Amino acid sequence: MASVTPLEEIDGAYVVDPDIHSDGRGIFVETYRRSWFPGQREMVQGNRADRSSSSIVGLHYHLHQSDYWYVPFGSLRVVLHDLRAGSRTDTNTWTVDLGRQPDGSHNHTGVFIPPGVAHGFAALTDCTITYLVDGYYNPADELGVAWNDPEIGADWGVGSPILSARDAANPLRRDLPLDRRPHASLRTT
Repeated sequence: MASVTPLEEIDGAYVVDPDIHSDGRGIFVETYRRSWFPGQREMVQGNRADRSSSSIVGLHYHLHQSDYWYVPFGSLRVVLHDLRAGSRTDTNTWTVDLGRQPDGSHNHTGVFIPPGVAHGFAALTDCTITYLVDGYYNPADELGVAWNDPEIGADWGVGSPILSARDAANPLRRDLPLDRRPHASLRTT
């Protein structure tokens, strides 16, 4: 049975360490199970992104959507930052490296990200990330905060990052419009 652990650093976020079954053919990993997150909405869409080494994606956030991330190939660094005003963990930043580790092993950990938590990743190598979301794409709920905001202080682990125009233009945390700032009242369960 997988181990599902709430993050102390970010309310409503979880890390999942799944069971890994191996034999002479290779491995089998159950990467997601609905029952791991009781009380959360059903995941309705699955996505895959292939990224080149040194790419940074984020920091993005949603007011109405949760994400679940898993890395089947390569290595990336996940950055989470709690933007929710009034949250016990507001202003906290947390990072973890997923996928292939420096010793050659593979970290199969998954990360559940609730609404209002800014999230992004840096491709430490060429990599693939799969992610499930509990809401269909809604451009009005695709928000962002500057990846290099000194108030957030994220260590991305890459020099000379490759960014999208959207991510390069995201505002600093202190400049987020009040009507687009998440609050602790967003669902976390």
